[in-house]
Amino acid sequence: MKNKLFTLMIATTLVAGTIFTGCQSAASKEEAAQAKVDEAEQVLEDARLDAEIEAQKVASAEEWLEFKTESEIKISEYEIRIEALKTQMKKPGKTFDDFYKQRVETLEQKIADLKTRMNDYEKNQTGWESFKREFNHDMDELGSALKDLTVDNKD
Repeated sequence: MKNKLFTLMIATTLVAGTIFTGCQSAASKEEAAQAKVDEAEQVLEDARLDAEIEAQKVASAEEWLEFKTESEIKISEYEIRIEALKTQMKKPGKTFDDFYKQRVETLEQKIADLKTRMNDYEKNQTGWESFKREFNHDMDELGSALKDLTVDNKD
């Protein structure tokens, strides 16, 4: 009999404990949910900060030297092409309108701007990835503009 009574008391205690711990109030559920939201916001903020740090990455010396050398080569090629266009404009027998001359001057100015941007970046190396992406984009646009200028669309 003692054994049955003892077993019944343990079973009743376990059932009561399970019921009381299993039933959370709405306030405690809300607190738990808010804690999860706060934790997720913190993880998101950490990821955002990591992304910003990566974006602000400074170029290594080798990477910068390679990029600068390649860019200077392209710029010098563009300068040679512009000088050839200027020489062609001065030849007798060919007529160039003011629009053509103005576009050549604009391209010269873009080259000067690119050189300035490269020198400025060399002094203050921040935001390597964004600088490299924007600079390459501008270089590609300049190359396209030079190609478009020399194409004869009057056929």
